[in-house]
Amino acid sequence: MRNHPTAIVTGASSGIGLGLTAALIEEGYCVVANSRRITAAGTLEPSDRLVLIDGDIADPDVARRIVETAVQRFGCVDLLVNNAGVFIPKPFVEYTAEDFGRLVSTNLTGFFHVTQHVVRHMRGRGTGHVVNITTTLADQPVAGVPAAIPVLTKGGLNAVTAALAIEYAGEGIRFNAIGAGIIDTPMHKSETHGFLKTLHPMQRIGKVSEIVDAVRYLTEATFVTGEVLHVDGGAHAGKW
Repeated sequence: MRNHPTAIVTGASSGIGLGLTAALIEEGYCVVANSRRITAAGTLEPSDRLVLIDGDIADPDVARRIVETAVQRFGCVDLLVNNAGVFIPKPFVEYTAEDFGRLVSTNLTGFFHVTQHVVRHMRGRGTGHVVNITTTLADQPVAGVPAAIPVLTKGGLNAVTAALAIEYAGEGIRFNAIGAGIIDTPMHKSETHGFLKTLHPMQRIGKVSEIVDAVRYLTEATFVTGEVLHVDGGAHAGKW
């Protein structure tokens, strides 16, 4: 399998993660795909180039198993997409300790363990690429969409993307992020689409394929690192 590049995708059972996994397989990648219940979801079928691993990405044992499986099964990790995430919008004073813990666990702890294992591996090879899926709200909050704690966590991912890009630029490892707008996934019920369109200057919601295109661009653009690429219909550009 070493003639195929290898990717890890978290949060891969639906939405953006599912679209990314399918696209990477089609493009010739071997993929290790993870979500809490990815096997039971039935949206992906294991194959000689696709391994499914169930489990909470915030669990350090799950993160270790994902990376070890990629290396043992396919020989390396070329690309990590930290896509698993939780979004809980509500007024700041209404967040509970449980909400806070859930957001930090998935959005930050989930990033930390798997990325640390992957970077150790990539340093040994002198090459690799990590993409973090964040939100445009981290750069441009929107009135009427209170989401301070998701912004706290996703803004942290934007910041660490830049920090790691600098830290590992000399070792051949690139780090980029995608500041996503509202994307048409099962997370958003169809009856909410009319309102969600108004959150973007382009007056529509994004497609999963447009996030896939952004990951593809960042992976092929080998002189780009530390970038937060906004795929959000212009929402990051400011108030409108």
